[in-house]
Amino acid sequence: MRRTFALLALSLVALFPASSSALARSGAATDAAARKAAATGKLDAALDSIRLENIKADIFFIASDELEGRDTPSPGQRIAARFLRARLERLGFAPGAPDGYIYEYPLYLPRLDEAKTYARTSLRPAGEFTLGVDYFIQSRSLAAFEGNAAVVFCGSGREKDAPKDLKGKWALCFDDGKTFSDVLKNLTEAGALGVLMAPGPGYDDKPYSERFGDELRRLRAADVSWPREDKREGVLPVLWLAPSAAERLAPELFGDNAKRNPKPGTELAASFAHARVLSGDNGTVLCENVCGFWPGSDPALRDEVIVLSAHYDHVGWRGQKREIHNGADDNGSGTTTLLAVAEALATHGPLRRSVMLMWVSGEEKGLFGSKAWTEKPWLPGQGRAVCNLNIDMVGRNAPEKLMITPTAKRAEYNGLVKLAEDLAPLEGFPKLESCDTYWDRSDHANFARNLKIPVAFLFSDVHQDYHKPTDDPDKIDYDKVRRVSRLVVRMLNGLQEDKLKL
Repeated sequence: MRRTFALLALSLVALFPASSSALARSGAATDAAARKAAATGKLDAALDSIRLENIKADIFFIASDELEGRDTPSPGQRIAARFLRARLERLGFAPGAPDGYIYEYPLYLPRLDEAKTYARTSLRPAGEFTLGVDYFIQSRSLAAFEGNAAVVFCGSGREKDAPKDLKGKWALCFDDGKTFSDVLKNLTEAGALGVLMAPGPGYDDKPYSERFGDELRRLRAADVSWPREDKREGVLPVLWLAPSAAERLAPELFGDNAKRNPKPGTELAASFAHARVLSGDNGTVLCENVCGFWPGSDPALRDEVIVLSAHYDHVGWRGQKREIHNGADDNGSGTTTLLAVAEALATHGPLRRSVMLMWVSGEEKGLFGSKAWTEKPWLPGQGRAVCNLNIDMVGRNAPEKLMITPTAKRAEYNGLVKLAEDLAPLEGFPKLESCDTYWDRSDHANFARNLKIPVAFLFSDVHQDYHKPTDDPDKIDYDKVRRVSRLVVRMLNGLQEDKLKL
């Protein structure tokens, strides 16, 4: 009987030689269809997880007065960073920075730490001087300093009466209201520790309180910059002493009993101590990007990382009235778009390729956060960035208005942009407009410049509240932010083919 069945089977194969391979192909097609159906189901679930009310709640927090405009750096920005980190942890994202979710980078902040800054004379009583009342500092000559030394009278400080050897001593000079650069050059060559200027007999300029009235405001409002090599090291500290302070330091030269013709080179009875301390570590402050990593599932593709970025900083307090600029659209809208995408990824599960969500700081100061990361990129394992999609200000203007760069008019036009153009109508954006004029204005520029990878920038243009204290959460089109978030998720889904078309 078994032999009969065997012969029958062989006969069938002979009659239908392709049937076995056809069955195999049919099974493979069924598997592919099942995988596609599963992927479609996951995409639908991910899109449905993006809820308008969640986006609204997030923006109202990010753009609240309590965060004080998220300036770089500021306590409000640190709170925002920890809010973003907590969300990433709750959703199960892996840390995206070397030591967790926070990627630190240094900036230079020449802002005076007034609590630690002092000036005093050894003469008692009333040896302490008050910044902005008794003495003044110019912001352009600011550098960290501390010194206590004898004081030598140096006349005008000019060639004819400047002592040649002032090593380790303060030089006290009569201020004649004239150009100061030659005086500083002479005293630097003589080895002075620092310079004290006070109104001399021939001084007829403004009182120091008027002449240097804006300097203290500048010192307090100093802003971050990209770190400098010199940090003004070697620049002589210069203090400008009000007449009352000069008399307390050197009664033999100033006041009613002063000598009329003091001799340059005379060492005073009093010594002088001064310290000027800068914020952070000698003016260096650490700023923060927030990075969350969503590992890919495909062993062959997971090292290819799609980077989504949005800046979470804004401009803080500004204007003569010192009003808070909450930046609900700029860039609370982009910040919460990435949060919505994070929720969608947590609902979807792993994609084939990995995704890095990156909230960068310092954008408003000069694209500093993205500059820092793209100059020293860090990704888990063997990951490498293959493209960047950057989102900034997507919550205002007409509901159907969404812009992109680079367009076909630029040489950088790429498959990432084409994908956005194809998918945008599905979310109510019939045609993406050009924002090529903003090619260098947001963080995508650093990804293109420093990493040489394809980039795209989603933007919905500026408006009457741009960089004003009126950019508030009640003016955001939350459904528009929801649809932009869904478009980004569709783009991520479209970037999962075996070969990227970028």
